[in-house]
Amino acid sequence: MVTAITQGIKISVETMYQDEYSNPANEHFMFAYRITIENLSDYSIQLMRRQWFIFDSNGTEREVEGEGVVGLQPVMEPGGSHTYVSGCHLSTDMGAMSGNYLMHRMIDSTDFTVDIPEFNLIVPYRLN
Repeated sequence: MVTAITQGIKISVETMYQDEYSNPANEHFMFAYRITIENLSDYSIQLMRRQWFIFDSNGTEREVEGEGVVGLQPVMEPGGSHTYVSGCHLSTDMGAMSGNYLMHRMIDSTDFTVDIPEFNLIVPYRLN
């Protein structure tokens, strides 16, 4: 698990290889990731947008951007959290992701960016 804190917002990421949805013979490796966003600040926040940078070990880079996460723009009160699971496919058995969330502080309508720490996507047999 990797973790980062930006402006009082803690992002924790856990990854899982999805063997049942992968097809290595066709260069399709599926990974799931669970993200927990914890509001350690004194203010209510809302997650507005996400931006991902996806790196495949063959040198391919992709960028994915959009509103919210898995169709939601969750509001987190001070001390609150939001957890979701999503996925990513690679054409190789190793890669990485990183990115950021655009957050909105409710009390003063300030928008700010929170870093999503880089995390590795590695098929388990590559770790031996």
